[in-house]
Amino acid sequence: MAFFYYKGIKLKLHSQVYEPAEDTFLLAENLKIREGDIALDVGTGTGIIALLMAKKAKFVLGVDINPIAVELAKENARINEIKNVEFRVSDLFENVEGKFDIITFNSPYLPGEAGELKEPIDLALIGGKRGREVLDRFISQVKDYLKPNGIVQVVQSSITGVEDTIEKFTKLGFSVEITAKKRYFFEEILVITAKLNESS
Repeated sequence: MAFFYYKGIKLKLHSQVYEPAEDTFLLAENLKIREGDIALDVGTGTGIIALLMAKKAKFVLGVDINPIAVELAKENARINEIKNVEFRVSDLFENVEGKFDIITFNSPYLPGEAGELKEPIDLALIGGKRGREVLDRFISQVKDYLKPNGIVQVVQSSITGVEDTIEKFTKLGFSVEITAKKRYFFEEILVITAKLNESS
């Protein structure tokens, strides 16, 4: 059984669940979680981001479209004896209710056709024909789940239109900044932080 250790958390891995990688760590190192926050981690995978946020948050909900990921994340919470976290199956916000102080999403950003979604793991990688359809759907809905002054943090690749993301968030009344970026081979991986302006 493969285990992975990161920032004091022991994680069990599964071949059908996205293994924490550079994009995960970039988000983990730049989380804007505050003491007492109510947090939502979309596309939670192994649960790593949700479990890291749970160290400060009052409560964290982690959701994933992949049922294998949800079971794995539950197990990882048990292994680490983290109690203030819940995991459930959800296609983005489908099974989510309430409002959150912070919402994180390491979005799938590889371009691909629907026919390429053959295994559960593929849902963590392929974001639609242009690579950003899943992200666009997320952006269009996220405001409904945020408290005033709430924060959204998404991980994105430069190959799927960072300016598009910034523009979409801005139009919805967010102030947006690129919190972190790192270059890998043919792309940059970025953490985009969008804060909901109270009047929006």
